[in-house]
Amino acid sequence: MREIIFDTETTGFGVEEHRIIEIGCVELDNRLPTGRTFHTYLNPERDIEFGAIKVHGITNDKVADAPKFADVAHALLDFFGDCPLVAHNAEFDFSFLNMELGRMGMPPLANTMVDSLVMAKKKLPGQRHNLDALCRTYNVDNSGRAYHGALLDAQLLAEVYVELCGGLQASFGLEAAVEEIVAAVDGLPAAVDGAAIAVQASEAEVAAHEAFLKSMVSDAIWLKNNG
Repeated sequence: MREIIFDTETTGFGVEEHRIIEIGCVELDNRLPTGRTFHTYLNPERDIEFGAIKVHGITNDKVADAPKFADVAHALLDFFGDCPLVAHNAEFDFSFLNMELGRMGMPPLANTMVDSLVMAKKKLPGQRHNLDALCRTYNVDNSGRAYHGALLDAQLLAEVYVELCGGLQASFGLEAAVEEIVAAVDGLPAAVDGAAIAVQASEAEVAAHEAFLKSMVSDAIWLKNNG
């Protein structure tokens, strides 16, 4: 299943008056990163509030020559496709994206919204649920996060999200077990479809079983049916 983990940075907190200045997205396929990302800074066509700059470190000068949202909107929507979109405090990011789309006369996002903050609160009650705290909980290295940044935060959140979903260890363990069975059974086809494996008894094994029944089991039903 394809999913997009994404984050935005903005000029401030009020969606009516503020704009997006950075978008970062990471693609997952079956909870594994594909290496595909989408990232851009945006010219918000207004000043960035000082309080927001202290959070993400993005200044007016840094985005002065960046494209406007309308310039990248179609490429962003193509990257999203119709798959679920995962964000931390997702309503905030969705509201800003939908406001930007509305300014272009476009409909709001129809993608399924997945909020990792809601997931974290359910799975880890009684502790802090911001991204830094979750990185510490799941041993995700966030040492390079001096400021909030949309692409870096999306990459960190992708690792945290996989852990919130139960991690990958269980599936890796099953895969390893299947590989061991394939290696141990002589003549088993290399391609195994699913976890259930059926092994056909060899002619020698059938003969040995029949001999056992003749010597140890009197009047065996199996022999009558297969004699």
